[in-house]
Amino acid sequence: MTDRTPTFPSEMTTPHAPPAAARSAPWFGAWPKHLPRTLELPEVTLIDHLDAAAARHPDKPALIFFDRHFSFADVKAQVEALAGHLQQRAGVQPGDRVLLMSQNCPQFTIAFHAVVRCGAVVVPVNAMSTATELDHYIADSGAAVALVAQELLRTVQPAMADGRLRHAVVHTYADALGRSTDLNVPDGVRAPREPLDDPRLVHWQQAIGAGLAAGAVNASPDDLCLLPYTSGTTGRPKGCMHTHRTLLASTLAAIAWRGLHRASVVMGVAPLFHLLGMQNAMLMPMALGATVVLQPRWDAANTARLIERYRVSAWAAPPAMLVDFFAHPEAQRRDLTSLAVLNGGGAAMPDAVSAMLKERFGLTYIEGYGLTETASFLHCNPLGRGKRQCLGIPAFGVDSRIVDPETLAELPAGEVGELVTSAPQVMQGYWHDDAANAASFFERDGQRFFRTGDLASMDGEGYFFMRDRLKRMINVSGYKVWPAEVESLLYRHPAVHEACVVAVPDARQGESVKAVVVLKPGHALSEAELMAWCREQMAVYKAPRTVEFRAALPKSGTGKVAWRELQAEQAAAAS
Repeated sequence: MTDRTPTFPSEMTTPHAPPAAARSAPWFGAWPKHLPRTLELPEVTLIDHLDAAAARHPDKPALIFFDRHFSFADVKAQVEALAGHLQQRAGVQPGDRVLLMSQNCPQFTIAFHAVVRCGAVVVPVNAMSTATELDHYIADSGAAVALVAQELLRTVQPAMADGRLRHAVVHTYADALGRSTDLNVPDGVRAPREPLDDPRLVHWQQAIGAGLAAGAVNASPDDLCLLPYTSGTTGRPKGCMHTHRTLLASTLAAIAWRGLHRASVVMGVAPLFHLLGMQNAMLMPMALGATVVLQPRWDAANTARLIERYRVSAWAAPPAMLVDFFAHPEAQRRDLTSLAVLNGGGAAMPDAVSAMLKERFGLTYIEGYGLTETASFLHCNPLGRGKRQCLGIPAFGVDSRIVDPETLAELPAGEVGELVTSAPQVMQGYWHDDAANAASFFERDGQRFFRTGDLASMDGEGYFFMRDRLKRMINVSGYKVWPAEVESLLYRHPAVHEACVVAVPDARQGESVKAVVVLKPGHALSEAELMAWCREQMAVYKAPRTVEFRAALPKSGTGKVAWRELQAEQAAAAS
């Protein structure tokens, strides 16, 4: 362990004055007067926050899972025991990558911090990933050890069978349940522990129960600690290299901006393997010493009961989830007055829901903007000065600009161009991908800027608005789906000759995935058959919801598929 003194966000000091260029930025006219313009980050690592919380509030609930409480002392003890197992039995060394694949549960938070405690790197895997998708994450990251939920074990077994993974710790959600609860517990969560028939597989309880001591690790804030994967235009998911420092820059900024504190109670239903959930329902509460009410999957009735029961005050959720929640009968009859902060992004919040939140609870949905590459929090609307369907203003120490996508020349307010940003939370780069890094970063005014690929504009007050996408991307309930990746998988089907993936407007999800397909001569295939095959090859949110078969796809003069033409057809049909 390190000898740094753990520092809580409330103990951070106001930094030196920002550069002159930053002081003159137009968004400072809307800047909250009670906040500094930049934050000085403490020289700590993520594990230091757990140490501090366990030392200061050992008996306070860190996690609540179907009414069972896990104190900060409980969490720390299990983290130390699991870290000891990973070091002594799995051979995990500082810098090693370790897969973490699970739905939300106490074991996820414990596993994450145990890997970090070893000085290793967490590779969070979407629980909806297929074995085919997992192959790339393992090969690209070089991970040889996994922490996986029991029901997802079948996904990693092929990698165990051929030796790519040498060791896996398997956790069972039921082991985290209490004796009784009146909440709706899914069958998959109640499922009992199953026997393991491979000596390289170890039950969580066995690993923790051994009580192996974790050895000291001299970790630095600039050490790599997280490698989440994001897809892109090439169809090949890329690992985003985040250090303790980049994660803390985003996390502590989000805390300060939203006015959260140690007494906050956080609803943790957004997936922890996604940066939105990871930041809001794990990293922020741990930094504060606050309590998280965890749910493994979305359940509107349970959410209403839990908000009332535990006086939940902060909740990060996409608009579609909130629309579903406030329309549920259980939400109408429960006391939800404890809610103080609702935040999210990725889609526009319906005006009717915004009006209801304001009238019934005095709440304003705080829309923001962030990417996996920026560890989530980057822009946000100021509390009390937000604008509708707006990305907000750049947060602490963030310099965002609108540039011409071709020349990178900066554009004046009001014009549409690519949003680029320089910020302390921007990743170090893409893992082992020099070409992607060269295309994604450039230097200007002594700063390193990241190209987001989003087309936006900035108004005269410094608020940013999304206008279009420079890159092809489909937004399914906040999850990014890159058509090139789905097309690449579609081409593996023996009957598919050509494929083009486009977005279809969806009232509930924002957008859904559609595949326009040309079959090979002599092959027959139904829409249902192809969609079923897709669900076996890719995560369910990526799989096409509709398929259209055509004799040919439109082509450009150079013979490329004219995807913009097909996309325009969908937009015209929807309007």
